[in-house]
Amino acid sequence: MTDQYAELDAALDRVVEAAKAHLAAVKAAQGRVDDDDVWQAYVNLNNTSFAYDEQLLDAFGEVTPWDVESIDPDEADSRFGTGGPAEGGTSDPYPQVISVRQRRDYRVPSVAALLRVADAARRNLVPDDEEAGAVESVGEAVLELLQAGDGSLSSLDVPELEPLDGLLTVSEVAEPLDLEAFPDEDGAGPFAPNPDDQLVGRLDEHPFLPDEEDEHAGHSH
Repeated sequence: MTDQYAELDAALDRVVEAAKAHLAAVKAAQGRVDDDDVWQAYVNLNNTSFAYDEQLLDAFGEVTPWDVESIDPDEADSRFGTGGPAEGGTSDPYPQVISVRQRRDYRVPSVAALLRVADAARRNLVPDDEEAGAVESVGEAVLELLQAGDGSLSSLDVPELEPLDGLLTVSEVAEPLDLEAFPDEDGAGPFAPNPDDQLVGRLDEHPFLPDEEDEHAGHSH
């Protein structure tokens, strides 16, 4: 029994050492995604925890709260797809840049209502000791809502805007967007496809209007 106790103590020491090594790797990675040292330390911590749990079960019929399964270090990268570069140190970069472009049109049921909600959004962004200034046009109101939100079209999901049809395209392009190549007043150039762009596909969006949503809710499919 003494030898069994010693084996358990040694197994627990290995868990503690593995946990410290994992923490050190995480700190060194500074948030890097798919860091190889973090992954290797994780596999070691997982397997030492599994081994200790198994030994504790065999010796005393007790278990730890660690519900883990053993990971084969030789198969870990292929099973979980989080390993480093392929053998030889080469990576597999995709030669093209993927460009996603979206358009959505809106109808404005009430200009006054839209300006009011945009005014409120602007006031929330301006410090109390500064003058916010009134929102004076429909376009300015829409831009204000985008700036107050996360910049995506979901920022425009408000009752004051009625969504119409939209579309989204995915293309393969040779070079990424260079904003400095277009003046600020050029709203078409950054979206215009180049002759070498390859359109992968287009998604057409047809949002339901409120009365159509009620109609669809009354039918089962």
